[in-house]
Amino acid sequence: MIFISGGAGYIGSHVNKRLSQRGRPTVVFDSLISGRRDFVKWGEFFQGDLADKNQICACFERYPVEAVIHLSAFGYAGESVIHPAEYYRNNVANTLNLLEIMREFQVRLFVFSSSCAVYGIPSTLPLTEDHPRIPVNPYGRTKQMVEDILRDYDHAYGLKHISLRYFNAAGADPDGELGESHDPETHLIPLAIYAAMGLNPGMTIFGTDYPTEDGTCVRDYIHVTDLAEAHLDALEYLASTGRSAAFNLGNEKGFSVREVLETVKRVGGKDLKIKESSRRPGDPPILVSDCRKAKNLLRWAPGYGDLRMIIETAWNWHSR
Repeated sequence: MIFISGGAGYIGSHVNKRLSQRGRPTVVFDSLISGRRDFVKWGEFFQGDLADKNQICACFERYPVEAVIHLSAFGYAGESVIHPAEYYRNNVANTLNLLEIMREFQVRLFVFSSSCAVYGIPSTLPLTEDHPRIPVNPYGRTKQMVEDILRDYDHAYGLKHISLRYFNAAGADPDGELGESHDPETHLIPLAIYAAMGLNPGMTIFGTDYPTEDGTCVRDYIHVTDLAEAHLDALEYLASTGRSAAFNLGNEKGFSVREVLETVKRVGGKDLKIKESSRRPGDPPILVSDCRKAKNLLRWAPGYGDLRMIIETAWNWHSR
């Protein structure tokens, strides 16, 4: 059985669905602080908090866990600057709790939800896995710390791991069963969709003077279903090879903020009010992935390479 921490969240619920479609039994472990119980439509559910080792242990005692996919974390870079203690406690200390229970139950396969935030400001593009890891905020540092902890646990205890460095997760389940629902919502695509639907007063572009084609930031958007598929591929790679590794997960394409907003307009057939503001501190001009390593070793490739396809799935889900 696959233990999915944070499996009631946006990415975790898509991972759970994909595992279940492949016939893999799952147990979702989630506190529901930010996850949604109605997103756990497959497998077993255990409500618990990684801060409590007794609750993790109870779940491992109830279910025959053979591998862990760890997606439970706070994920707002800006918030992490204001509340670093909460991020180090939740993202690092709680991960240590989970790893200790894994050691106790001799579970040795671990897929970790990491982030391109470990790289910080790129010195070269596109970003490869051997780019220096110099995160610029506490969120990115928590991901870097866990990656380093996993390497030490591999060396000392034989715990094998895959760190998946996501770029910008986007889109929704094409079947319409799952989608992106954060509180608060900070991601560009859902905010733009809310504005186009009249649920928000408008959109703010932070920075229009970047050294890019239209002056706005460029980001690499990866469809959430493609991310989910990569977790399965990573788990199979880990089980078959026993080799720990880190992989980028992106589309290898960059789209500017203005391109995203224009695509939302075209998909929805509605206009949206746009306000221009100054840059936010720490925002790199361009973040684009190099995913050759994942393609070569995991035999994975994104199926939703077109920005319009990604936004259409999100629009359809939010419309419902």
